[in-house]
Amino acid sequence: MANLKDKKESLEFVYDFYVKMKKNNINLAYEGEITHQITKAFTSLTESNLMKEDDVNTVQKKVFHVMVECLQNISKHAENRNSIVTSKDGRGIFMISKDDAEYNVTTGNIINNDKISKLREILENINSLDQDGLKNLYKQQMREGRLSDRGGAGLGFIDIARKTGQKLIYSFLTINEKRSFFVLTSTISRLKS
Repeated sequence: MANLKDKKESLEFVYDFYVKMKKNNINLAYEGEITHQITKAFTSLTESNLMKEDDVNTVQKKVFHVMVECLQNISKHAENRNSIVTSKDGRGIFMISKDDAEYNVTTGNIINNDKISKLREILENINSLDQDGLKNLYKQQMREGRLSDRGGAGLGFIDIARKTGQKLIYSFLTINEKRSFFVLTSTISRLKS
């Protein structure tokens, strides 16, 4: 049973979290297991929220598309072993933030350190390409179909870069000698379609 001091600290954490979310313009945040049902719920919620915005339809479609790709990425590729504080499978974090200029879709999940080098290589290659290069890489991946052991060929990352026209912002934050936390942010401009 938590004592009064622990409960007070928990309440203070909630307020601090609220302040940080407002400061960073975070409209939606979720931490937990990413399943098909969770993805479906977020897509429905986001779709209805986007309909209330003044953004042009193409911006809304991009946000929706990127969000789905990011959720699928966590669902397919999050490590299925013990995480930092829990033993649940396929956990990750998902956030959407918005300001006057852009939307940011941010995801994070635990990965094994032995996968960082290959993933960094894929992301750097994607970030080095222009739109024509991304289109050609996408076609090449579709033709060659080099799938990872989890069923991915990097198509989701390529597709996000193509849809947004922006570089993928990412980081690998070390947890321990075996695992890291992979954070990816995709930016969608609200200023142009």
